Amino acid sequence: MEKGIREAFGLSGREVKTYSPLTLAYLGDCVYELVLRTVISGKAEASAKHHTAEGARLAKAPSQAALIKALLGEPDQPGLLTEEEYAIFKRGRNASPSHTAKNATTSEYRLATGFEALIGWLYLGSENERIYELIRTGWEKAGLL
Repeated sequence: MEKGIREAFGLSGREVKTYSPLTLAYLGDCVYELVLRTVISGKAEASAKHHTAEGARLAKAPSQAALIKALLGEPDQPGLLTEEEYAIFKRGRNASPSHTAKNATTSEYRLATGFEALIGWLYLGSENERIYELIRTGWEKAGLL
C-alpha cells in the first residue's frame, strides 16, 4: 500500500494478493480519478464546468475501455502490460460486479473494471510512475487527450 498512507494511519502491511479484484477496482477508480483531475486542472485555466465535463468524459467506462484496449493491442494479449499486470487486469475484467454502468456496454464495463483493478494493484504496490506511464500511453494511443 502507498507507504505514506499506511504509516500515517497505522495500517498493517496487508498482502496485495489478498485484495479482491473489485476492491482493487474501487481503489483504482479513485486513483485514476485523481490522476485525471490533476491532468485536466494543469492543462489550462478553464471553468469548473469545463473541467467537470472533460473529467466525466474520460472517467466513463467507454473511455477507460478504449484506453485499456489501446494498451492491450491484440485481443487476449498483454500488449504493453507485463504478464503480471495482464493477470491482474484479467482478474478484474472477469470479476462479477453487482451492477453495470448505465452508459456502457457490458464489455466496456468489464474492460474498465479490469483497468481499474490494475491501477489499484499498482497503487498498492507504490508503482506510481507505472500508473502514470500506462494512463498517459493509453490516452495517447486511444486518442482520448
